[in-house]
Amino acid sequence: MIFRRPVFRIAQQAALAAGVVLAITACATSTRQPPLRLMSSVDIPRFMGDWYVIGVIPTFIEKDAWNAVEHYELAADGTIAITYNYNKDGFDGERKTLRSKGFVRGGNGAIWGVQFIWPFEADYRIVHLSEAYDAVIVGREKRDNVWIMSRRPAMADADYQQLVALVASQGYDVSKLVRAPQRW
Repeated sequence: MIFRRPVFRIAQQAALAAGVVLAITACATSTRQPPLRLMSSVDIPRFMGDWYVIGVIPTFIEKDAWNAVEHYELAADGTIAITYNYNKDGFDGERKTLRSKGFVRGGNGAIWGVQFIWPFEADYRIVHLSEAYDAVIVGREKRDNVWIMSRRPAMADADYQQLVALVASQGYDVSKLVRAPQRW
């Protein structure tokens, strides 16, 4: 009888703690969005080359980026060298270059990890890719950043609005989406 009370109290506290954890988990998962709908297949070699940033929910670096272009180059080891060039603070601003490395993480080519600083990888998902491989939407599962890019520095407004609608349909807050300044 001496040991029953402490054992009961420990069991009671454990059950209470488990209930709190379950309640918190339920609240956290109830606000989760469904996974992004991705391209079923991406031809990685065909995806390589220059992509002009047309619209973006920007990272802190991209808030001051003008004439932004991403260049993708497939390396012999299967990784992707990514070069991001932009003018800082205006069309005539200083030209900056950032380099990163991409890793295809899915057999269909739509999920990548992008590494700016080892060992950290950013989420990179190809949400939409036109048949002609001339327009793309790249997103993140967290829906904090998104990129609408084109093979050309300009895009017709009607085409852009269609892509914005696709971004919205994926659960992004498109009020944060800005048209990226391009002048080439």
